Amino acid sequence: QEGYIQLSAILNHKSFKGKFNITDIQRVVKNNDKQRFKIQLNPHSNSLEIKANQGHTISEVNNSDLKPILEPKYNIIVHGTYLKCWPQIKLHGLSTMKRQHIHLAKGTLGDTAVISGMRRNTQVHVYIALDKALVDGIKFYESENGVILTAGNEKGLLEPKYFSKVVNIC
Repeated sequence: QEGYIQLSAILNHKSFKGKFNITDIQRVVKNNDKQRFKIQLNPHSNSLEIKANQGHTISEVNNSDLKPILEPKYNIIVHGTYLKCWPQIKLHGLSTMKRQHIHLAKGTLGDTAVISGMRRNTQVHVYIALDKALVDGIKFYESENGVILTAGNEKGLLEPKYFSKVVNIC
């Protein structure tokens, strides 16, 4: 329910069986620059489990590890995208697409606060007026690895009225 799966289930999957061990997975989790995953010991089964910190497409995954953002505590939150996507975004807003949330970063690439939340090859940065969106009831969360997440409005959109600026970085 919280998005965890037993490491043994992954290691026994036909794609991984005999190729990797628990130490390999622990190393990947520890060294992943975006801190995308979390490992925990399940106290009931006494087995190691792994989950993605955000980015779930399965709606049943519980988001209990997400911290609600109730005030505009970040000066910058930004979504990175591509020139080919901008016309649609400009018209309708940012979309959750097939995910539960729209992913935003607490700055731009190179900022020390940005561990995850933006791809390195983005071409357009869409800055969000967090204060305005919060006042209008849009809910925001921070994942364990520092990504800002929102489901947007009832249609899964963060509308253009919340864009404070847009920068073409090409």
